[in-house]
Order: sequence, then C-alpha cells, then structure tokens
Amino acid sequence: MSVNENALSIGNSPAEPAHFDVLLAPHRSLSPRGFVFLMAAVCAVSFAAGLAFYMMGAWPVVAFFGLDVLLIYLAFRINYRHGRMYESLRLTRGALTVKRVDHWGEVSRWRLQPAWIQVLVDESPRHASRLTLRSHGRSVTIGAFLTVEERRDLAKALRGALTKLRCLPEPV
Repeated sequence: MSVNENALSIGNSPAEPAHFDVLLAPHRSLSPRGFVFLMAAVCAVSFAAGLAFYMMGAWPVVAFFGLDVLLIYLAFRINYRHGRMYESLRLTRGALTVKRVDHWGEVSRWRLQPAWIQVLVDESPRHASRLTLRSHGRSVTIGAFLTVEERRDLAKALRGALTKLRCLPEPV
C-alpha cells in the first residue's frame, strides 16, 4: 500500500482538497529484470536436461521440456498482467471516490458520501477476509490483493481520516 501525496482528480473538483488519498496496487516481488534471469535459468536447465535425454535416445522428452518453459513463461505473463491492476481512494469533503482499474484496463468508479460510510473488516485471520465500504445500502469491497495486516492498517487509516473529516467545521 502506498500513499499518493499528489491529489488525483477523480470526478471531484481539482480545487477540493483531499483529506485522504491512497493508491493500492498488488505487490510483485519479482522485478522484470529478475524475470529475465529466472527465465534464462529455466531455459538453461531445460536445455541441459533435454540434451541429456536426447543423448540417451529419449528424444520425445525434449518437447516436454520446451512445453515446460512455455507454460512457466505464460504463467508469469498472466501474473504480471494481474499486477497492472490498482485501486485508488480519494476522500474529499463531498465524497469518497473509489476507482478500480482491473488487469484489462477497465475502470470502475464508486462515489460514497463520507458522512454515512461504514468501514467493515472481516476479523477472520484468513487471507480471504474482506475490507468493505458500505453506505446507503451499497457496498464495495476493496484491497482484495492486500494482506490481512494491510487491510487492517488501511481500514484504521480510512476510519481516522473519516473521523477527522466529520469533525471539521463546515466551510463558510
């Protein structure tokens, strides 16, 4: 979870100050450079093993080593595609705007009234627990890719920002 210091203009007036602005993105531990090294190592091992089987006369096995490399490559490409998704939350006096961009680039937006938002966190220690924002009978689940601890931290920070916003005097 990383906080974006620059206010994003997501359907709100650019002049309206953000009281909470966060950009959530899935963590990817393998960099693109690391991916190249990993694939080079997988190719080298598969080539060496395939060559050994070819030398023993079991040449059809070589095709399976090539298929292995292809499947590992495709699995990582799918994983990296899912890594392009992100969610942003921007809290202003008028609305909490949630913007989700999925791995295909499709954008979804929700606007919730800050005065009525409930921030709900499943307290189960499972990774499948959820962080849900609810207001006026509508709800949106956010941060599905976050760890349980990150969801709790986000919920605490968002609750704090909502409390501060609700305590601010109305502008004149």
